[in-house]
Amino acid sequence: MSNSLVIIPTYNEKENVQAIIEAVFENTDYHVLIVDDSSPDGTADIVKGMAEKTDRLFLLSRAGKQGLGTAYIAGFRYALEHNYEYIFEMDADFSHNPKDLPRLRAACENGADLSVGSRYCKGGKVSNWPLNRILMSYLASVYVRAILWVPFKDTTAGFKCYTAKVLRAIDLDNIKFVGYAFQIEMKYKAHKLGFKVGEVPITFIDRQLGKSKMNMGIFNEAITGVLKMRFSK
Repeated sequence: MSNSLVIIPTYNEKENVQAIIEAVFENTDYHVLIVDDSSPDGTADIVKGMAEKTDRLFLLSRAGKQGLGTAYIAGFRYALEHNYEYIFEMDADFSHNPKDLPRLRAACENGADLSVGSRYCKGGKVSNWPLNRILMSYLASVYVRAILWVPFKDTTAGFKCYTAKVLRAIDLDNIKFVGYAFQIEMKYKAHKLGFKVGEVPITFIDRQLGKSKMNMGIFNEAITGVLKMRFSK
């Protein structure tokens, strides 16, 4: 029984889902939980077929597209109910390299309560992004740090390893955001609770297959959500 669970939310990821699961299995002995929001392209059917051949893969199917944040929270609840010690967030599109998973866990084993795969700490990089998107992402992190007074550099990163004690301490019923602001909110709450947030340099690679879920609504939620976090009681 592995003590590590990689949570991968999916919506229309049939081009990527089998390959990303196989890559996690190839590089680790971790378990994988796919949280699928009723993808009309058959993503869940691919996962079901793979799950019949291994005891390391699990599928949580949800009715309709409910958002990234709620998908992760459903995964967190599953992880805590099944007594996993290290719980990972990871995208399905290979923007996060499965080879980096052990490095994130090692950071938690060596003192971090939450480790973040960081594009903007020393050694971190972004590959295949146009300059305007790099600038938007970097300036968003600068903005978040200025408003929330947090010490970590990649505030919007979605490649993370939580220790179970962090997720038990955060009131998951009181998480308010679902898009990029969700990633900020989880780090901010961990920091405010006194947990150590460590950063591990990674190279972030833009997706090659499928369509990005990023849109201006998600971006705007992050901008306004940061102000709400800062000035909420």
